[in-house]
Amino acid sequence: MRIHHDWKALPLDARGASVAMGNFDGVHLGHRSVIDAARAACDAPLGVITFEPHPRQFFAGDGPAFRLMNAESRANRLARLGVDHLYELPFDAVLAGFTPEDFAREVLVGGLGIRHVTVGADFCFGRQRSGSAQTLTQLGAELGFGVTVAPLIGDGAVEYSSTAIRQALAQGRTRDAERMLGHWHRIDGEVLHGDKRGRDLGYPTANMAVEGLHLPQLGVYAVLVDVLTGPDRGSYKGVASLGVRPMFGVNRPNLEVHIFDFNADLYGQHLSVALVEYLRPEARFDSLDALVAQMDRDSQSAREILATR
Repeated sequence: MRIHHDWKALPLDARGASVAMGNFDGVHLGHRSVIDAARAACDAPLGVITFEPHPRQFFAGDGPAFRLMNAESRANRLARLGVDHLYELPFDAVLAGFTPEDFAREVLVGGLGIRHVTVGADFCFGRQRSGSAQTLTQLGAELGFGVTVAPLIGDGAVEYSSTAIRQALAQGRTRDAERMLGHWHRIDGEVLHGDKRGRDLGYPTANMAVEGLHLPQLGVYAVLVDVLTGPDRGSYKGVASLGVRPMFGVNRPNLEVHIFDFNADLYGQHLSVALVEYLRPEARFDSLDALVAQMDRDSQSAREILATR
């Protein structure tokens, strides 16, 4: 998959795609239906148009973190779906100020030269979200590109949405989130240097930042781990703690991942960590021995849960 960070001066072979357009936070089953419709719309390379930062971040940057995935994680997921071109457009004051007509004419036609665009039924675009899917259909007819409006989907009980997935994760309901996502919720990122306490306790961990992401329920999880870079690239099983480490007085959340039967140095490598099952909340223990005993129990529980994965 090729990633383009602007709509201007694109090479000729990056133009003329059939694109799905939206924020695609989580790349859930509703998003995948939009992407599948774009794939089927015409005989053209498959593209995805999305925005970075997320428009909600641009307009309310000091609000609580809400994103299910960062740009790296979203790109990894879209690549797995067979997307040829990811147009990760910079969402800035210029783009925010475009009317729907400006956006269609300048970006979709003039910049990307799209053949077809597919959006969800609830899609809005343009200054102050003044354009709808119906507006886009009218503009496509005027400007010469096709438009498909994909219906919203769900399972009868709930409509698949990023909001519903955030709610499930905030309550530790990883399997409900997986049902709506079509895949396990993952946290992707670089392994950072930590304080190495886990190694001293017999549980070395790979530490990852979670700033800017919606936090699932804090606590301990059984996890599947993909090492994406470096000599130890591959898929592993493990247990992870998402939280503020109350035993050690740390108040900034992070993700600490212990990979079973693994002893390599992962600093600077990139991981993708799937939260498979919530085991327990964070806790403060009376002693390090009590902490290690609980870590032993957590690891055993995680091994049993992941035995068939």
